[in-house]
Amino acid sequence: MSDADLQMVEAALDALLAAHDPTTEGYEEFRGNQFDAGLAWVMYPKGEGGLGVAPQLQRVANQRLSSAGAPPMHPGMFVMALAGPTVVTHGSDEVKQRFLRPMFTGEEKWCQLFSEPGAGSDFAGLGTKAVRDGEEWTVNGQKVWNTLAHVADFGMLVTRTDPNVPKHRGMTYFALDMKSPGVEVRPLRQITGEAEFNEVYMTDVRVPDEHRIGAEGEGWRAALTTLMNERNAIGGGGGGGPKKGGGSIGQLVNLWNNASDHQRSESNRNDVTQLWIRAEVLRLTNMRASQLAKSGNPGPEGSVGKSVMAILNQDIYEKAIDLQGMAGQIDFDYTFRRPEAVDLQGTAGGEGYAFLRARANTIEGGTTEVMKNILGEQVLGLPGEPRVDKEIPWIDVPRG
Repeated sequence: MSDADLQMVEAALDALLAAHDPTTEGYEEFRGNQFDAGLAWVMYPKGEGGLGVAPQLQRVANQRLSSAGAPPMHPGMFVMALAGPTVVTHGSDEVKQRFLRPMFTGEEKWCQLFSEPGAGSDFAGLGTKAVRDGEEWTVNGQKVWNTLAHVADFGMLVTRTDPNVPKHRGMTYFALDMKSPGVEVRPLRQITGEAEFNEVYMTDVRVPDEHRIGAEGEGWRAALTTLMNERNAIGGGGGGGPKKGGGSIGQLVNLWNNASDHQRSESNRNDVTQLWIRAEVLRLTNMRASQLAKSGNPGPEGSVGKSVMAILNQDIYEKAIDLQGMAGQIDFDYTFRRPEAVDLQGTAGGEGYAFLRARANTIEGGTTEVMKNILGEQVLGLPGEPRVDKEIPWIDVPRG
């Protein structure tokens, strides 16, 4: 990060805020101007929402814009943090021009169409089929656990386009128009009562080739960019969050400070202290990982934060409910509802909601078991697990 880069960001901020007041302009309008100024993702090239500078400078831009009154990103746009890097890294110039700006402004919301009933942890085993027909593709298949698919305009869709090669080589990545004929979104009701997740059925859906992200057969590489950013985004918000003593651990400490003398036992004090220490270690680890990043896309190290956050978040809210005694079992609304935003940490819905929502943390974005395999093999260099289907054609792999 050079002084010249910092001066470039500061100059762009000065010009943006001199011409546009975030407290009076509409949300989408101001974010569009932010994109045009290169302050959406500063590490991206000019013309693609960035300035081509060090990714650490995005924090400088965000802090300055927040101080000027710019609203935070709407929680319903969480998937933008996954789709944006994928489009920039693998998309053609036409794809970038078509999707990046409306994605950042929120005019077009996205969802992720990866997992399938028979391809979850083994994502490369997916079977949703795309067959080329001239300048279009015909897609048939089913996806599951699709967050906010019911409000999405586009989906990050990974398909099987060549079943006659090994599974990692025959995949292709598309931007799917969720309003296309043949796309059906069905709710999956969760333990919280809401249906934030969905299953998506595609029957003879036509997708233009111009919506392909990356080369044909290179869907695995594009999907890895999405997955690494997903794990970084989820893991980076857990425990203490970006702010010391914030996030889920902040909720627990607040409960402790307002607890009765009976609840403030020595045992509970020790438990809360240990959880606070774990949250702070996670926060500092995420800060270090962010500072060490050499580009806009994180590496496998993002799996550290994600795997630790998942278990820590569950432990924090388990203690929050335990600390309240029987009072922690009441005053929760299980009414069926379809949310338009995602609360991965559960901090917006109270401890009762968060305790239930946190059950998903060890599954979404890659199960904890998968994260451990990634860390062992790609970070620690340990021998990989035997994979007998890695080099045989996908179509020849036995299935139940």
